[in-house]
Amino acid sequence: MTTESFARLPQPPYYAVIFSSRRRPGDLGYQQMAERMVALAAGQPGFLGIESARGEDSFGITVSYWASEAAIAAWRIHAEHRIAQESGKADWYAHYEVRIACVERAYGKRA
Repeated sequence: MTTESFARLPQPPYYAVIFSSRRRPGDLGYQQMAERMVALAAGQPGFLGIESARGEDSFGITVSYWASEAAIAAWRIHAEHRIAQESGKADWYAHYEVRIACVERAYGKRA
């Protein structure tokens, strides 16, 4: 869904929306909508980046990063994103969970 594996993020604090899901079989327009949502989210105020992975067992995790809770709330109610949410519930996801966290520290090793 993105060209880089790791999001380039500022120093904390910032927020993470963690979306864990198990997909149903078949695409049913999922990939096109997923790409559209990433592009649309990237243009939203407060969007910082995204990381996503999906295993062969259909379990996936997408983490989007945001500058504030207000930015997350605005994205949640964005009209086109709402359409994608409804399609996800009806067609794409057998199970999903959304978790929102404040990132207070971040560190790692760069390649």
